[in-house]
Amino acid sequence: MEKSFLKKLYLKDRVERINALVSARILPEKDAERLKKGSLLPQETADHMIENQIAAYELPLGVARPFLIDGQDYVVPMAVEEPSVIAAASSAAKIISLAGGFQTDIQNRTMIGQIALLDVPDMAEAEKILYVHKEEILKQANESHPSIVKRGGGAKDLIVRMIKADETANTPPFLVIHLHIETLEAMGANIIDTMVEAVKPVVEDLTKGRALMGIISNYTTKCLATAVCRIPVSLLERGIYSGAEVRDRIIEACKFAIADPYRAVTHNKGIMNGIDPVVMASGNDWRAIEAGVHAYAARSGQYRSLSNWTMADNGDLIGNLTIPLPVGTVGGSIAVHPGAQLAKRILGYQNAKELESIIVSVGLAQNFSALKALVTEGIQKGHMRLHARSLAMSAGAKGEEIRAVADKLKQRKNMDLAAAKAILEEIRSGLL
Repeated sequence: MEKSFLKKLYLKDRVERINALVSARILPEKDAERLKKGSLLPQETADHMIENQIAAYELPLGVARPFLIDGQDYVVPMAVEEPSVIAAASSAAKIISLAGGFQTDIQNRTMIGQIALLDVPDMAEAEKILYVHKEEILKQANESHPSIVKRGGGAKDLIVRMIKADETANTPPFLVIHLHIETLEAMGANIIDTMVEAVKPVVEDLTKGRALMGIISNYTTKCLATAVCRIPVSLLERGIYSGAEVRDRIIEACKFAIADPYRAVTHNKGIMNGIDPVVMASGNDWRAIEAGVHAYAARSGQYRSLSNWTMADNGDLIGNLTIPLPVGTVGGSIAVHPGAQLAKRILGYQNAKELESIIVSVGLAQNFSALKALVTEGIQKGHMRLHARSLAMSAGAKGEEIRAVADKLKQRKNMDLAAAKAILEEIRSGLL
């Protein structure tokens, strides 16, 4: 990667950015030509991806400046409509790269399939029986999907959970079986669903209960990804705030999100501002990721911050983010969507663990940018500056008018749609 070609991408036009990625040896010429033509998703492909397809609803696809993750640089593709997301990610990536980058730790990629049983005559006895027949159950699961077993994956363990009846919630007792399944490079929903469906008759016979369902759980607590960064105070100074003040205020802001669920929801939404666009660009299921991540934020019994910011012994700011991240690199839309294949080539990742490292690092970076802005100049100043182009387009500006209106808007004290329309009228009437 030749990073010198990527300086000030935001000042270039779309074709110049594509050419810069080619010059930086990130994007092959063939991909560049396809990008210059526009839409990545052919109509025929779209028509076979979903039912009743009538059009392709597109989001802008951009790239964030290089992230230094585990000693390697990555230009990160992000599919997102929000103007400030890529700018915030790039800003954080620059600072954290100067501080040594992100270090990540990825758990073994173990997914969970559930079988829920009702009307079990003796729950305690059924639990004992299931553990006695554990190997038989795992064997049955693996025989239902031999191809994943041949590649080294498959059902590896079984856990039994007893859920008591809850009169307040009006729920009956459940006996729940968890199959721990290694799906290798796939997110694995189809693999898991096949396996749990296959063992339903076996566990019904063993427990004398009634199997309600067998299904994947998107709460993948056995597939966690962690990113850590360490930033000296010398890199944190902003405006009237010293580096130490910014550090302390970021830590206090994080404690607020740990203590208050109302703040934690917005704090974590900011983290997902970074995660979702990369998950979407890579062709993965962002709905599954969102569901699992927010459940993980409430694992203590109260919804809290996903990230944690603390001070090191030497005064550095340390950021830490751990989330469930069951992404895949094969299967589903990853295999058929040209945009997902393009994202894979841009990132150059070799396996799902590497993709997890990238995504969790972007989430931590996005959180850092948001907190730094919130505790210094405020979030709205930078956000509205980047929102100026959207306001210009909403006002009806076209072509070169968009930049002209946006530039004038940035000089206004009040930046809104009415101001954008007034500026556009002045430009078209020759007053500006």
